Amino acid sequence: MDWQLPTLVDVVEARRRISPHLRPTPLYSYGALDELLGTEVFVKHENHQPIGAFKVRGGINLVSQLSAEERERGVITASTGNHGQSIAYAARAFGVRATICVPEGANPVKVASIRSLGADVVFYGRDFDEAREHCEGLAAERGLRYVHSGNEPLLIAGVGTQVLEILEEQPRIDVIVVPIGGGSGAAGACIVAKAVNPAIRVIGVQSEAAPAAFRSWQEQRLVEDSMETFAEGLATRTAFELPQTILWRSLDDFVLVSDDEIRLAQALMIDLTRNLVEAAGAAPLAAALRLREELAGTRAALIASGGNATREQLLDLLDREQSLTMDAQ
Repeated sequence: MDWQLPTLVDVVEARRRISPHLRPTPLYSYGALDELLGTEVFVKHENHQPIGAFKVRGGINLVSQLSAEERERGVITASTGNHGQSIAYAARAFGVRATICVPEGANPVKVASIRSLGADVVFYGRDFDEAREHCEGLAAERGLRYVHSGNEPLLIAGVGTQVLEILEEQPRIDVIVVPIGGGSGAAGACIVAKAVNPAIRVIGVQSEAAPAAFRSWQEQRLVEDSMETFAEGLATRTAFELPQTILWRSLDDFVLVSDDEIRLAQALMIDLTRNLVEAAGAAPLAAALRLREELAGTRAALIASGGNATREQLLDLLDREQSLTMDAQ
């Protein structure tokens, strides 16, 4: 399918639409992270968004531009949680009915948030892709405006505003590390970074237990793969055409890390930044630890994409933390 690829102009326009609804999120530095990584590090705290995740930027940009006819029909989307919260939040802001399809085992914190925002929740399937396939059928059956979580230029332009904020506050950033599930966040990062300063390196990170986006980027074609990761923000088994098209052109590197590396990074992020960060939001630190020598002497930005961890996930992390630390030494 042919899309008009988003540009920096689209991202700037998205910020204008988003700014009445969302404040810029903090970009903080932490001496402990600098020491850990041996370089100057900044954390973009998208976990401070009202839904606890960066996706809300795209949701507001897209829903704000729906036609009157689309608003009347209502919207439907599939999500492991954060994208669903984004569409639910934006739909409430603009008076649009929303239905969110989630996997049977979806994060209950995210599901509760979606419901509290007034959206209908449909549980279906063992993972995101089964929920997505069911969602596409419901969209056709009910005549709803289907919002794909990756193949939407307005979503990508919206989430690109996080990198616009980073570079306005710290123009001398050399490297941006961003987690990849469907790839909208990394695609938005590439659009902004390469337009502002082509020398900025954008590095994606995904769990090796769900490597479909990584393999698609590496092979320059869309592939499917297994999906076994615990990090639901990274949990896709298919890649999406629009973000991959952008990543093929502009992503500088793509790193796979283990789920245990993500768990360790999550524990470190919580300890060293005193912030609640979910697994996907900690993946950039896992990649930075893997690339520690390569990043030495740079100014690096890590995008903490979300903070929607459940109590059970945190307890499990605490149980594993000591053994993870010992394994890493």
